[in-house]
Amino acid sequence: MIRAIVMLVCAWAFIGSAFAERKPNVILIMADDVSWECFGCYGAKDYKTPNIDALAAKGMQFNNCYSTPICTPSRVKLMTGQYNFRNYTHFGYLNPRDKTFAQMLKHAGYKTAIAGKWQLNGLYHRADGCTDAGRVHDAGFDEYCLWQVTKTVADEGGGERFWSPPLEQNGRMLTKQDNDGLYGPDIMSDYLCDFIQRNRDDPFFVYYPTVLVHNPFVATPDTIGDGDRTHQANKAPKGKAAKKKNFVAMVNYLDKIVGKIVQRVEDIGQLENTLILFTADNGTDRRIASAWNGREVVGGKGTTTDMGTHVPLVAYWKGHTPVGAKRDDLIDFTDFYATLADAAGVVLGADDPVDGLSFLPQLQGRPGNPRDWVVCHYQPYWGKFEGRQFTRNGFFKLYRDGSFYRIPDDLDEAKDLAVGDAGIAGESARRFLQQVMQTLPPAPPVQAGKAATTRPVHPDWPNITDPND
Repeated sequence: MIRAIVMLVCAWAFIGSAFAERKPNVILIMADDVSWECFGCYGAKDYKTPNIDALAAKGMQFNNCYSTPICTPSRVKLMTGQYNFRNYTHFGYLNPRDKTFAQMLKHAGYKTAIAGKWQLNGLYHRADGCTDAGRVHDAGFDEYCLWQVTKTVADEGGGERFWSPPLEQNGRMLTKQDNDGLYGPDIMSDYLCDFIQRNRDDPFFVYYPTVLVHNPFVATPDTIGDGDRTHQANKAPKGKAAKKKNFVAMVNYLDKIVGKIVQRVEDIGQLENTLILFTADNGTDRRIASAWNGREVVGGKGTTTDMGTHVPLVAYWKGHTPVGAKRDDLIDFTDFYATLADAAGVVLGADDPVDGLSFLPQLQGRPGNPRDWVVCHYQPYWGKFEGRQFTRNGFFKLYRDGSFYRIPDDLDEAKDLAVGDAGIAGESARRFLQQVMQTLPPAPPVQAGKAATTRPVHPDWPNITDPND
């Protein structure tokens, strides 16, 4: 009898210890082409985002998170934890040699899944292996439900992402006919909710690079009514007002999906053990104007202005994140890799990136080691966008060509501050940011579209985390 009691006590102690040592789950949601001016917690007036606002109210909101101006550079930077000058060479391409945060977390024992937009196989320049559906698994994801893995919109069997979309799920093609009448964001988010349910007993990592709210701006399930739900429903309406109406509906539906995912985590009893992060890949489409804090903000996607590179970051980890906190700490997209590693208890090694700083301490209400600056090295090799390089702090921004702006007062960067015109604080910031600029590799070529033959990268450039090193 005594022996049985001792064994029972030991068993409960083991279970308790195992539970206490379970690594936290991580859910990273990244919206597509929508920025801070479109969310209520950041001062938006045209949109209803109660679920994201609730995450900020229960958790915390960062006011200075920075991506790059368009999708692929941001996604590569986020997933690999490296500045784009180290490894970005083509639009729509993640080099399979680069280690990702999913590989890092899978190696640490996490179940991993991704759903949403992939567009990283190199289809647009027909890279070797670009039609290999296994690339997603190779990048560290156990499971996936994605758009644009092996087919672009224009490819046979390809198509748009919203109504009756062609998707790929763990190597299986789900055609437009398979998904007839269904809404892509629902299919993908339901897939992730199922993954969360199935893996509730193990630490899991969910990466959800959403397809919302990229154009075409079309009706959602909440606004389409009795309208056509075939693939033809992906045609955007004519007229600025109609496009804006659908864009608003898409932002609102994105918020609804965020709420659905959070609810699933609560349903499985894992809110206290799940870090939920919400951000966006770049600025809002330039055809969209939004009311924000008493003024109109025009989307800046593709540009290096604040409207193109400044993105939301909301974090919620019940019982860990300080309630309702708003932080002005600078966060760079390279920092997510280091932060997820920190949360998982992973000590970064020689094959991990060196560019990011963990902001896990701030997520836990501690001061941490915030950045003094962020860097953007931008050349997308796509469209008519021009390459630029800048460094900035929370107030001032310095470009490689010497142009200098005080951003809170000049979102459009209309007033280049000559030396001596920026005030004491501004001139001090200018000198410091010039120091940082001196540690960077050469700026990318200004004119370099998708046919560019010169695409310089600097994978072995020294660590510039601290310019005073």
